[in-house]
Amino acid sequence: MDAELTLLENRLAALLTEYRGLHLENRELTTRVATLQAENARMTEKLGVVTARVEALLARLPEGDAA
Repeated sequence: MDAELTLLENRLAALLTEYRGLHLENRELTTRVATLQAENARMTEKLGVVTARVEALLARLPEGDAA
C-alpha cells in the first residue's frame, strides 16, 4: 500500500511539474501571438499605404505606344 501511495505521489509530482511548464509555455506563446498579431496589423497598414503610393505613381506615368 505504501509503495502504491509513493508511486501515486511521484506521478502526481511529475504531472504538476509538467503542468507548470506547459502553463508557463502557454503564457509565453500567448504573449508572442499578441505581439505577432500587432506586427501583422502594422505591416498590413503599411502595405496599404505603399500600394496606394505605387498606384498613384503609376497613374501619373504617361501612357506610351507599345510600338
